[in-house]
Amino acid sequence: MTDGVVIVDKPADWTSHDVVARVRRLAKTRRVGHAGTLDPMATGVLVLGVGRATRLLGHLALTEKVYTATIRLGQTTTTDDAEGEPLERRGADQVDEAAVHAGTKALTGVIRQVPPQVSAIKVNGQRAYRKARAGEAVDLKAREVTVHEFAVTGLRRIPDPDGGFVDVDARVTCSSGTYIRSLARDLGADLGVGGHLTALRRTRVGPYGLDRAATLDELAAEFTLMPLADAVAAAFPVRRLTEAEARRVAHGNRISPSGSPGPVGLFAPDGSVLALAEDRPGYGKPIVVFAGN
Repeated sequence: MTDGVVIVDKPADWTSHDVVARVRRLAKTRRVGHAGTLDPMATGVLVLGVGRATRLLGHLALTEKVYTATIRLGQTTTTDDAEGEPLERRGADQVDEAAVHAGTKALTGVIRQVPPQVSAIKVNGQRAYRKARAGEAVDLKAREVTVHEFAVTGLRRIPDPDGGFVDVDARVTCSSGTYIRSLARDLGADLGVGGHLTALRRTRVGPYGLDRAATLDELAAEFTLMPLADAVAAAFPVRRLTEAEARRVAHGNRISPSGSPGPVGLFAPDGSVLALAEDRPGYGKPIVVFAGN
């Protein structure tokens, strides 16, 4: 099997590109990509496509994501996480639990969020992190994102002679494009003590959770992937086509609309997956065709 999705439980200190390079060797093909990066510090679900499944990745990257995180209140950093250089230090001893809950509630829903200075967003054709690491201030515009849940699951006080910290454990469910580092930074700013992210684990991307994930060591021992048809059926509504419709879709032609919002997986009568399609006024249009190589 050469086409499918691999769900990797990414280890800490690996870049997403490192994982792709490793899976290319295991799958014995260069046709491997990922559906949305994880920072090197982060662990958890990284969705990779192999072969024709790489055509799925742009659509999978836009799905909802779930994280567990730890935020340290009382310290800011240059990267808004523990990998950056320390900046302003303020004691968080006076921050109470009710204020933390109120702060996370204020950052829930449709919000406008400024990405971290050290991020992969392009500014005038250059990645923001390259400019930031060169000492150049980057003017990043606020973007609209949706935080469906920002729930506090634990709170610990860390004593320190120079002013204590508060470590907040949280669960975040959010739209694509949401930076958890920015949530940590903004929560600390709203509470008047500063904050940064100290741990992050992604537990789900769309329908793919940690229960389906394998470590790189497990994949090295036995390389397996989710067949392309199963991956599409897990992530999108399924539409079974007639033989005539299947022939039209295989050539990228229009069919009748499905009536579903968003992409729909189109399957041939024999159960093979042919394409993803979206409705247009009066017809359905294939947007990704898997037929062929």
